Amino acid sequence: MTSTRGTNRLLDQLPGRDREATLAQCEDVELTQGEVLAQPGEPVGHVYFPRTSSIARVVEAGGGSSLGVALIGNEGMFGASLLLGIASSPARAVVQGRGMAWRMSSARFRASLTDASALRRAGHAYLFVLFDQLARTSGCTRFHLLEERLARWLLMTSDRAGSSAFHMTHEFLAHTLGVRRVGITRAATALQGRRLIHYARGEIVILDRKGLVKVACACYAADLASYRRVLG
Repeated sequence: MTSTRGTNRLLDQLPGRDREATLAQCEDVELTQGEVLAQPGEPVGHVYFPRTSSIARVVEAGGGSSLGVALIGNEGMFGASLLLGIASSPARAVVQGRGMAWRMSSARFRASLTDASALRRAGHAYLFVLFDQLARTSGCTRFHLLEERLARWLLMTSDRAGSSAFHMTHEFLAHTLGVRRVGITRAATALQGRRLIHYARGEIVILDRKGLVKVACACYAADLASYRRVLG
């Protein structure tokens, strides 16, 4: 490993020896925004443990429509389907937030999953949290206003970036939230008008986090509660 920037909370839960053994199988990589890590139905070549980066799982709905159904950051991992013996990706995986990650080949990851391994146990707990997020996002998309959903996604992104400032274009957000770009522009303008965020040329700064939490739908708090309940 060539860098010590950031950490991954899922791996941090492993006992010291197990964590070191896992990291010994990883390489340090820098992910760039928009980079596609996997396509639906294709084999998962690598498992990623984000540190300062984030990975969106995006479902293609046909006709050019898409929807981000989960966001993976330093609380988890991409490639969790391998824990269930499924070698293909169920959705497209695209880097939402640039930054660092630890990467392990899928072959090495599978070899690490002995029946009683701490990595397997931690991974299964994370799978529950991920499935909970997937289910909640489905309901969120159907029942909550775009402004509320945008506030939730911005907070999730900030949490995973470990910063109140990050790069995110309206086009990328529209693609992820499954709406037209003009809808994102209106919602972001409304949030900026209330001095909750500042947005200029793809650079977003959360100015009032508490205020943004109040605007966000209840799904954001529910996501945090699910993580704390299962993973501590």
